[in-house]
Amino acid sequence: MTDAPAAPTLLAVAHGTRDRAGIAIYHALLDEIRAQRPGLMVRLSFLDLAPPTPAQVLADLHGPVVLVPLLLNTGYHIRIDLPAVRATAPHLDVRMAAALGPDPLLAAALGDRLTEAGWSPTRSGSDAVVLTAAGSTDPAAGADTVLMADLLRQRLGRPVVPAYLCASTPAPADAVGALRAAGHHRVAVARYLMAPGHFARRAQRAGGCLVSAPLGAHPDVAQLVLKRFDEASGQTA
Repeated sequence: MTDAPAAPTLLAVAHGTRDRAGIAIYHALLDEIRAQRPGLMVRLSFLDLAPPTPAQVLADLHGPVVLVPLLLNTGYHIRIDLPAVRATAPHLDVRMAAALGPDPLLAAALGDRLTEAGWSPTRSGSDAVVLTAAGSTDPAAGADTVLMADLLRQRLGRPVVPAYLCASTPAPADAVGALRAAGHHRVAVARYLMAPGHFARRAQRAGGCLVSAPLGAHPDVAQLVLKRFDEASGQTA
């Protein structure tokens, strides 16, 4: 009788932040993933600004590994950085999962974060939301954000406009102003960001009537990470 193949390790790869609260949120997300999938080996790494790097974690691992990017859009990190990470561990069976977004689970998490911040659409229908993403020069990332805005619009039943904190337009404050000029009196800002940090603080100043918290350790985000892991590993939950 042959031994059963080793279960893959889930190596979560976040962008990285110097913000201690942001680091804590990523660790909380991994705790939620472990709670949803007891027994799964889960490790955390960062592409920049915080240790450990993915290569450092891979150097200590054995058996199959699935890299799951804690990134919301397809872009440079997915196309360039993660394949480079994979190449640092030729001795391992390393598979790459897709970016988290766009996905209906993120729309559900974003809706919950808005509700937590006090969002309650009025019957007049004059409410709208600005979906505020980090931004990227990669057209694929912008297209993903547009698709995510449409998923959130379907979820909320209210207009949702994408905006970007860098590298693209409109800026969040400009999107808020344009919606108000169009007759939307209550404009909320949904932070389409994973954790507290530089971009999250900038989104706070967009001028919305309220600003939701980053996605963080929401259970639906953890479920989505496991979904991407299962898709890449070929396993069923």
